[in-house]
Amino acid sequence: IPVDVRVVAATKDDLLARAQQGSFRADLVYRLNVVNIELPALRERREDIPMLLEHFMLLAASRYDRPAPRLPQAQLRQLMARDWPGNVRELRNVADALVLGVGPQWVSPHAAPSGEPGADGEPGLAETVDQFERSLIADALERHSGNVGQTAKALRLPKTTLVDKIRKHG
Repeated sequence: IPVDVRVVAATKDDLLARAQQGSFRADLVYRLNVVNIELPALRERREDIPMLLEHFMLLAASRYDRPAPRLPQAQLRQLMARDWPGNVRELRNVADALVLGVGPQWVSPHAAPSGEPGADGEPGLAETVDQFERSLIADALERHSGNVGQTAKALRLPKTTLVDKIRKHG
């Protein structure tokens, strides 16, 4: 019986190394290893969180026949500051919980805004961007063991610009 099948697989393991250790079938590695797309962990691409969260909340709202909640900026900032050890799967679970009205306990429904609040009690764009930039720089510095040169290269910034931003953000 002719079959036309495509397999999309995701793993955080190095399957070739596992095959060499004998803990994964080598022939299967070569069948799966046609196209590789390496995606950084969610904590390394925090700018994707709002878009992914909205997408997952819309899917959950449809699945559970409930409205998708509108999150205050303070809660969104909490989500963007998280390390996401469970990566995108964890974010999807959080979206489901928020739609069901039982958001995770670490997301405070009354998260205090940081920076200078506007008339509505929320920080403005500049404060939000500063906080996000500070978070990205801190994460990149941590990934590169505090090496400013490597961090500047990873962030695609001149080293002097990065040093100025590190001073600015403390």
